[in-house]
Amino acid sequence: MDRVALNVEIECSPGSRENVLDALAAHRARCLAGEPGTLQFEIMVPSDDPARIYLFELYRDDEALKAHAGGASIARYRGEIGAWVKGTKISRCSLFCGPA
Repeated sequence: MDRVALNVEIECSPGSRENVLDALAAHRARCLAGEPGTLQFEIMVPSDDPARIYLFELYRDDEALKAHAGGASIARYRGEIGAWVKGTKISRCSLFCGPA
């Protein structure tokens, strides 16, 4: 079972980043408390772009990611953000630890 990492870029509508951050912080807390396969969920706020938020998410395996993607918390988050988010880009990644 390989861990699954996501690098997520969120583009917020003008003036809505704080609202999205509040919704993300609540979503993060729910995921870490209620999804055993969610290992890490980091929210990063660039200082030079008021319309962007970046996430780093780490899951135990594909099944954990599927549970997260189909879970109640992400559905709630999506319902909360509405028109605050203009777009989201998700890159699925593998963790590279260097030569064995």
